[in-house]
Amino acid sequence: MAIQHLSAAQIEAQMNQAEQSPQDHGVLEHIVLRLPDEQRATPQEAEVSPDGGLEGDRWARPNSPNPGAQISVMNSRFLKIVAGDDTRMPLAGDNLLVDLDLSEENLPTGTQLQIGTATFEVTDVPHTGCQKFQRRYGKDALELVNGETYKSQRLRGLFIRTIQAGRIQAGDAIRKLT
Repeated sequence: MAIQHLSAAQIEAQMNQAEQSPQDHGVLEHIVLRLPDEQRATPQEAEVSPDGGLEGDRWARPNSPNPGAQISVMNSRFLKIVAGDDTRMPLAGDNLLVDLDLSEENLPTGTQLQIGTATFEVTDVPHTGCQKFQRRYGKDALELVNGETYKSQRLRGLFIRTIQAGRIQAGDAIRKLT
C-alpha cells in the first residue's frame, strides 16, 4: 500500500492543532529507541543518564557521540499530522515524542526540563529535516520544517542532554524548571 504524503497546504490547514501544545506542563507520549538497520522499539519506560543518554538507543555507539545531540525530541501533535497515523510516528527517529511547545521562544537553549525522575537541558544543536524525513513524510513536510516560516517553532524538533539520571515513562508530565 503506497503512503500518501500531505501537501504543504494540507499540513498548514492542520497547524492550529500543533500550535495548541502546552507551554509549561507537557506530556511524554512516546519513547522511541533507534536500533540498527533503522529499526525502532517503543518501550513504555526507559533509563537515561548523562553518559549513556537513553538506554538502548544507538546514540551511545563508540564514535564519541555529540553530547549536545544526546536525545532528540519532537512535537507529537505536528508529527501526527505528517505521519498520518500513530504507527508511522516512530519512523521520525526522535527519541521522545511530546505534547509540548518546542519553540525557541518557549524553550530557549539552556532551559531545563523534568521528565519522570530525570532532568534534561535544551541544547543549541540544530535539529533539521533530512532525506530520510522526506522519504518518510514527503517533500512538502521537509520543506515546511526547514523553511523560515516555521523555523522558530522547531517543528522538526530539538535536542536535549541528560543532566540528572533517572527513569522516564510514557505518560510522564514534563515540567519546565528554568
